[in-house]
Amino acid sequence: MTTYHPPLDDLTFALRHLADLDELGRYPAWADAGLEHTEDLLAEAGRLAAEVVAPANRVGDQIGSVLDDEGNVITPPGFREAYQQFTHGGWTAVSADPDHGGAGFPLVVDVAIQEMFTSANMAFSLCPMLSQSAIGAIAAHGSPEQQHRWLPSLTTGTWTGTMLLTEPQAGSDVGALTTRAERQSDGSYKLWGQKIFITWGEHDLADNIVHCVLARTPDAPAGTRGISLFLVPKHLVAPDGGLGERNAIRCIGLEHKVGIHASPTCVMELDGAVGELVGEPNQGMRLMFTMMNKARLLVGLEGLAIAERAYQQAAAFAAERRQGRRPDTDPGHQAPIAHHPDVRRMLLDMRARTEAMRGLVLYTASTSDRAAAHPDEGERQHARLRAELLTPVVKAWCTDQGVEVASVGIQVHGGMGFIEETGAAQHWRDSRIAPIYEGTNGIQAIDLVGRKLSMDDGAPLARFLEDMTGLDDNLDRAVAAVADAARWLAAHPGDDALAGATPFLQMLGLTAGGWVMARAVRTAEHLATTEPDRTAFWQTKELTGRFYLDQILPAAPALYPAVTAGVAALG
Repeated sequence: MTTYHPPLDDLTFALRHLADLDELGRYPAWADAGLEHTEDLLAEAGRLAAEVVAPANRVGDQIGSVLDDEGNVITPPGFREAYQQFTHGGWTAVSADPDHGGAGFPLVVDVAIQEMFTSANMAFSLCPMLSQSAIGAIAAHGSPEQQHRWLPSLTTGTWTGTMLLTEPQAGSDVGALTTRAERQSDGSYKLWGQKIFITWGEHDLADNIVHCVLARTPDAPAGTRGISLFLVPKHLVAPDGGLGERNAIRCIGLEHKVGIHASPTCVMELDGAVGELVGEPNQGMRLMFTMMNKARLLVGLEGLAIAERAYQQAAAFAAERRQGRRPDTDPGHQAPIAHHPDVRRMLLDMRARTEAMRGLVLYTASTSDRAAAHPDEGERQHARLRAELLTPVVKAWCTDQGVEVASVGIQVHGGMGFIEETGAAQHWRDSRIAPIYEGTNGIQAIDLVGRKLSMDDGAPLARFLEDMTGLDDNLDRAVAAVADAARWLAAHPGDDALAGATPFLQMLGLTAGGWVMARAVRTAEHLATTEPDRTAFWQTKELTGRFYLDQILPAAPALYPAVTAGVAALG
């Protein structure tokens, strides 16, 4: 498997010119955060990702995490050492609140850093990613005492966090869950039930695991209206923060998966486990969405990250693998396959899609930062609505693109791509879960069409389409097609709209990616005149952007018939 090389120049370009990091640095919230040192921060994170985290990726895939006879999960060689260095460097705390031990950087900087760790080792990255989501939920909805009790150790990575939602009979239909919670005389709760598909639900990396559990109390109403959120630790925590006895929650099985073998996917059993209520009873779904929405952005990041890793491996293989001849090939020799036009096309397609994803992911993260910290309340609201509009697009479109790019990476390898020893297949296997978990991509499309398009009478989409207009002719055609499709969906609610939800999401994702690439082209054209010492880099940005705009983006308006076919087309 090819060594991972952090794409520091590409990340810096996207942060500065597509996510507008410098603007965030002018907000009072981050005026003293030291954003001028972001490039140094990226370089240091990239070194750890490449030198420590990435080498554990292949052995993690081959060996995986295992469950011993006593219910303990043992992670693969190298994972504990990598996690220790990861937490020692403070990488769990980049965007966390300084009051709880965080560094207080904007989310967009954290996301850029997480891209590198996810590319280096996706299975490893899932553990701190879930912790971040738990931190967000507790910070937003926990009481001051709960924040004091749980957040410092979660922020430093001494403890990790998880989400316990899914049950055998309650997957996407969370309202069907049956895990029950009974209030005790001391105000605590005891929980009984079984949860499945729990990522990093048990492991040996941290001293404690804090489970965010959805359950219902005995008098709760049916469905999602009767769900409450509880914190259930692996080890009970004393008032002084010290760890007490083992709680009655344990892993009773590990799933055998297509990919991310090193990430333990657990069946968790609660047998009278002690927990505490977060927020008010029966508000669990609303509270959990704080956790899930951030996780959906970070799952979209996984599509980008695995695409970057697959592209790097495919490009390195194509430069070394010799097959066939070109007109300029010396007699008796074969040409590197990277010299053949169709392989060059595949590589450029992989790179263009990856750069479009990177721009869209980081732009959406920076939009969330604006929603949190812009000095003007009206701008904060505008940013919040745009982030809500784009979150399902980032989650679904980027993860679908990640699978596609990883698949093309196998194709570049030819027959060797289908052989496990090259490692190309691992990227595809690892990528395939991302369109499924944290809400399947079909559910993201339903959320987009059923909820997000109608927000504020459709103003968020209208403003976004207006912002994307006037940069490129192909982009303008795509924007017009999205606008027409959105009007059709609004006029055909119900099953007709739902039947077109997925192609509409893909249409909007392709178009948003085109907007990112059009901005990249214009920026590169300008900087080529002001920074001639980096001409080759700017030329590559222009080439990649034009390829996307001319050869990938035209697929967006072509989806209009699929969006508007209606449910009758499904038989």
